[in-house]
Amino acid sequence: MRGALSNRKQHSNCGDDGGASRPAGTGHYLEPRLRPASSNLREVRKAQMHRVFETLVEQLSASVDAVDLHEAMASAAAGFDFPFFAYFTYPSASGDTPRLISNYPSSWTSHYLQLRYHSVDPVILRGLRGWDTFDWGVDRDHRYLPTSQQEVLEKAAEFGIRGGLTMSMHDHRGRFAALTFASNEAHPPLLRSLTRYEKAMQLVAINVHIHARRRLAEDCVVDGITLTPREFECLKWAACGKSAWDISQILGVSKRTVTFHQENAKAKLGVRTINQAIVRMAARARS
Repeated sequence: MRGALSNRKQHSNCGDDGGASRPAGTGHYLEPRLRPASSNLREVRKAQMHRVFETLVEQLSASVDAVDLHEAMASAAAGFDFPFFAYFTYPSASGDTPRLISNYPSSWTSHYLQLRYHSVDPVILRGLRGWDTFDWGVDRDHRYLPTSQQEVLEKAAEFGIRGGLTMSMHDHRGRFAALTFASNEAHPPLLRSLTRYEKAMQLVAINVHIHARRRLAEDCVVDGITLTPREFECLKWAACGKSAWDISQILGVSKRTVTFHQENAKAKLGVRTINQAIVRMAARARS
């Protein structure tokens, strides 16, 4: 929704402070990092990150839709001892709704999106400045944040989201996304350890972002009818001459599951056979 390791550079305060400058460390949004007590602890942390990252890559590679992405990011967050995660993509056009995949309380996410809090969320505003990995918390010194930004953090805390680690990303087209691992604790146990590994956590975020872009951008519309990614995938393989059994082996699911998705696709397209559904897909590809 978090290899090569490196120490992180100091960053400026989170939020839009209108460009005001201040002495380094004054009202700083990040906690000072402490070195692990021993080399053994460092090795344990590195091994833990490696296991979580390896599992995440496997789950992302096998994902086909937002549900699979949700499960992969939730698993990674839990591996880092964070109960919450959020993958946020900023709307490309003013007025568009952001895309959010998270396990935050639904009452909070609906409230957040409805009131368009992303426009004043200090975590999002900081991420918009450029590639960054930073930690944040409701109990940090926010004297340099506008009142509207402080209120977003305080409101999130009411829903149990009190602190976390965010990795922001910007692609070559200028599109922005952020992956956050969050906690109901202002100072999550692994936070200081994780913030030591900026490059590794950015690698986690990049992998999530790449797979999310591919999965969420899938064009699953045939003649104005939207199919699920799995229904569309089953039809595509059928168009390649694969039987239901062949497709089940390719996708790692049962033959019954493949048949289920193909039947749903036929019903949505208003056809009686798989071949008729394939013809509809082929006509779409030519148009």
